[in-house]
Amino acid sequence: MSGLAMARARHALARAGLDPKLGLTRLSSVTNEVWAAEDYIVRVNRHPIPRLWREATLASLLPQGVGCPPIIGYGGIVGSDWMVNLRVPGEALSRCWPTLTPQLRRDAIRQLADRVRLLHDFATPEPLPEFGAPQLLDTTSLGSPVEPLLQALDIVQELPEIDPVMALQLKVLIRDLSSALDQFPVMGMIHGDLHFENVLWYRDEITALIDFEYTRPAPPDLELDVFLRFCAYPFLHVAPDYQDRTNCDDYAEVPGWLAEELPELFAADRLFDRLRVYAVAYDVRDLLESPPDRPVEDLDHLHPYHRLLGMLEGQSHLDRMEIPVTTPV
Repeated sequence: MSGLAMARARHALARAGLDPKLGLTRLSSVTNEVWAAEDYIVRVNRHPIPRLWREATLASLLPQGVGCPPIIGYGGIVGSDWMVNLRVPGEALSRCWPTLTPQLRRDAIRQLADRVRLLHDFATPEPLPEFGAPQLLDTTSLGSPVEPLLQALDIVQELPEIDPVMALQLKVLIRDLSSALDQFPVMGMIHGDLHFENVLWYRDEITALIDFEYTRPAPPDLELDVFLRFCAYPFLHVAPDYQDRTNCDDYAEVPGWLAEELPELFAADRLFDRLRVYAVAYDVRDLLESPPDRPVEDLDHLHPYHRLLGMLEGQSHLDRMEIPVTTPV
């Protein structure tokens, strides 16, 4: 990590009213520069969207039982906003998962469900700053939820290296499935990026949920999109230093356990069709952020192009999973 990154962390400590000379230990992270500084965690966002600003606004509103670590300070500018949190004991659950016993794994899902239910039952008392979501869907207006996705597919159709027929087939698929979203109630908040890298585990207990930058009002089952793709491809969601120890077989039972603890997430009519729309909406956004720079046959098999092709061919991660369906509670 560069000296500039450390300087940014020290600047954040000083602006938060803390000693900028505190010892810094670099922590693994997929999205931010993250440091441990004794009793504090320093996060610096180098992306041009002020994600931490939005999270800081939300964190002051969330119920305490959700487990968002207390915020000591926040500030910065676009392209370098920062947040300092009180350090909560624990490691990412994804890092601990391979060594947990089956009983502890099952208990972890029960604890996670308790926190997620509390979040889903929470309605923010004030509007949140607008921010993009992982899925190209409209959950805020009375119009069609899939309209942003269809507009994005118009752009995909014009991309070099992309077969326009594939984009057209995706449009047809989404139009065919869109009626599954006619009942699209926004009941409360979803975490929006729910996977085990964002869950802290310590001494057989979940101690916190972290990274609330995508938390927003949305239908509860939209939470399953990121969660199920994490269960299918966990190595894509963890820090590089332990990707080789992250095995999808370790997560095979997790969706079923979550359905037992949170049956309301799996109770929507036409759940599988809804999940397919969510998955396409996620992968199209990912494709636009990482468009092919070479012939598609040379791309990694998990590139968003191939994930979308798999959806059309009935070979997506959803097709390979046993997705529980429950009755409304």
